Amino acid sequence: MYRLIFWAFAAYATIAFVSLQFVSAPYGRHLREGWGPKINATLGWVIMEAPASLVFFACWLTGEPTRRFSATGLIFQVLWQTHYVYRSFVFPFRRRGGQREMPISIVLMAILFNLANAYLNASWLYTLGPERAATWLADPCFLAGITIFAAGWWINQQSDQILFNLRKPGTEGGYRIPHGGLFRWVSCPNYFGELVEWFGWALCTFSPAGLAFALASAANLVPRARSHHRWYRETFPDYPPERKAIVPLVL
Repeated sequence: MYRLIFWAFAAYATIAFVSLQFVSAPYGRHLREGWGPKINATLGWVIMEAPASLVFFACWLTGEPTRRFSATGLIFQVLWQTHYVYRSFVFPFRRRGGQREMPISIVLMAILFNLANAYLNASWLYTLGPERAATWLADPCFLAGITIFAAGWWINQQSDQILFNLRKPGTEGGYRIPHGGLFRWVSCPNYFGELVEWFGWALCTFSPAGLAFALASAANLVPRARSHHRWYRETFPDYPPERKAIVPLVL
């Protein structure tokens, strides 16, 4: 079953990457008709992101006790939840345009992705994969991976805060050109930070599920960043020409 879910997950990510080359996911600034019924965007974000946090925790609870309470097992739990508790239960209430709507179809696809992704990563770490002893914490792969993860988390948080500040109470509505942080170099540093996080996760866990997640994240976020970048250029004639879409100086 694990292998079946793994390859279905890989196929899903591949299909998403190909389709997103031709159509932008219809939520946020790219919202449009034709994708079925809609729900409140804040509620949609909570519903679609929460499974990533809850399923990972459930797999930890039902995993092997020696893995659950090992130093590595606890650190992996903290890293995962640091991202997903925020993304599921804090970010939706801070994001711009929280009273907008989003298609239920997008919510359902995200739930499917998060269910499979959390199960694959947590089951590998706490049941199926090689057990990581405390000595793994001194391994160069772990040290490099957790450093990269922390850097990506910081970039993601800083970029989110810059976007939140564009709509502080008392400011005018509508979209603006963000400045500061890595916005100097790319249109979507929040997406770049998230990519850095998950490639760091793949390295510090050194797992096939972690690598699959990092690649699946790229398959989703790179096309979306390019759509954002194109939208910025079309919307703002004075948009900084030196900015790339997601990777500084590259893409």
